[in-house]
Amino acid sequence: MMRNYCGVVSSFGIFLLVLLSACSPMPKKAMPEHGKVAGRYRVAMELILNDSTAADSFLQKFKGTKLDQYQWKNHIVLFGEAADTVGVGQLIRQSGVDLQMKHYDAPMYVFDRAKHCGDSTVAKPWKNYLLTANLVADSTLQTEYMHYHEVQFKEWPEVAQGFCNAGFQQLLVFRNGRQLLLVISIPNGKTLDELNPKTEENNPRVVEWNKLMSKYQEGIEGTKPGETWVFLNKINNN
Repeated sequence: MMRNYCGVVSSFGIFLLVLLSACSPMPKKAMPEHGKVAGRYRVAMELILNDSTAADSFLQKFKGTKLDQYQWKNHIVLFGEAADTVGVGQLIRQSGVDLQMKHYDAPMYVFDRAKHCGDSTVAKPWKNYLLTANLVADSTLQTEYMHYHEVQFKEWPEVAQGFCNAGFQQLLVFRNGRQLLLVISIPNGKTLDELNPKTEENNPRVVEWNKLMSKYQEGIEGTKPGETWVFLNKINNN
């Protein structure tokens, strides 16, 4: 499904997916599905630098922290345990870099292999892929999108089965305003290119889902025409 990541990303067809906003007001948070609460899952903080040339020196501020660092153009995402974000806000303020901040601290959608595949064998360690896209600006379509994800396990069980078939360990979809942040966790040593096609293999409902989801998603600012989901590249800076 790498075609519509909330489609299972319309360019992947996956579902589509940071802690204290000193630089911009924090939009209303989406409630996590099935009563999931913040703290049970890793969290993310997105930093959008107004000057992309400052990215390299800015990232040095987080060297040695336990937070994984990902980047796409002027977008930097710090991803990790909530406890490891303590003190990060101060580092950001001390940097003096002009930026916007977004928080993703409670997923609106969770696929969990142990729960949804009936498989207690969970791979360790995981490799995490982070992608981002926007919901379209139409509020009615946004509501439809959220509803589809609320009922997906019940009314579209084939989608979760596709994730099971592909060996996905976990999917988290976060929402902040129109922006989605998707985290796909797979066994270390595997690649998304290797596993993703298995989500649609002999599974026409997943193909249908991906096509349906494509009308709800579009690229964030800076994407190319026709580009929806973009990968945030992991930076080895710890």
